[in-house]
Amino acid sequence: MRSIEWDETKKVVRMIDQRCLPQRLEMVECVDYHEVANAIRDMVIRGAPAIGVAGAMGMALAAIHSKHNDWEGFRRYLDEADKVLRASRPTAVNLFWALNRIQTILQRPIEDIEKLKKLILAEALRIAEEDIAINYQISLFGSELIQNGDVILHHCNTGALATVDWGTALGCIRMAHQQGKHIHVLVDETRPRLQGARLTAWELEQYGISYEIIVDGAAGYFLRTGKVQKVFFGADRIAANGDVANKIGTYMLALAAHSNGVPVYCAAPISTVDLSIPAGESIPIEERSADEVLDIQYKGENVVPKGAKARNPAFDVTPHFLLTAIITEKGVVYPPFEENLRQILS
Repeated sequence: MRSIEWDETKKVVRMIDQRCLPQRLEMVECVDYHEVANAIRDMVIRGAPAIGVAGAMGMALAAIHSKHNDWEGFRRYLDEADKVLRASRPTAVNLFWALNRIQTILQRPIEDIEKLKKLILAEALRIAEEDIAINYQISLFGSELIQNGDVILHHCNTGALATVDWGTALGCIRMAHQQGKHIHVLVDETRPRLQGARLTAWELEQYGISYEIIVDGAAGYFLRTGKVQKVFFGADRIAANGDVANKIGTYMLALAAHSNGVPVYCAAPISTVDLSIPAGESIPIEERSADEVLDIQYKGENVVPKGAKARNPAFDVTPHFLLTAIITEKGVVYPPFEENLRQILS
């Protein structure tokens, strides 16, 4: 099952509602680009590669269902859709990368609007198919770094749910398992939305991979006591110097791993590398609603005092010097990242 797909019969975008997992596997149908933007914002769909595909399919919905027969009206409508989709989540660069690919189609000198609609849909579907192939290749390269008997600490969710299929960091783990390697995964809960405890654990159940859930704050204990051989996570944006923006908590995890001599691997497609951003401090960091922190309950009751306030940055930046390597579909990139990322992109 794919996390997101185009339904040609209904002309809608279908995606797994990740808010319902692991208790229920439910599908959501988006009939227009506004619903796709809301699905991205509300984390019905999440994960940088999947968000990129969703953005492209949102543009396909806008094109297919546009009522404008004149070129200017059609272009204005799609420009508005592009603007709404870009605003849905600011940190994951794959969203902008995918939307830019659709914009390239719109720049072509084509007078036939119906033909243009088909080209936009074809490009969105191409991006989805490419995502599967890219993540499969990432998984192959990453699996070579995993040895039989490894205990791997994984943060957030980077599996098939975060992409169209296969996944990035979790895809590497899945591939190693399919190769017959006996591995065990320590799954960070990944607060406040618990993508690790809810989604990564659910995926590992489907694959039959041995795992245990740990609270985020326990990572340092397992790293310091030598119980972990490797740390794996994904990325929402990678700066030109190799700094990585990823789910909040990644920085502290990488710090603890680096301090204890445990290799730290970031797995992400090269579309996640943003050469226009020189270093991590220039990456925009999304701050989400405080309710995601304040509404957490224990035994049916709110954890925090009434009237409490909270801050909720969704991402943090891990400096490049804490990383052992970045795994891409073109190979494993080692330091110096600024030089080697540019080389692999060229």
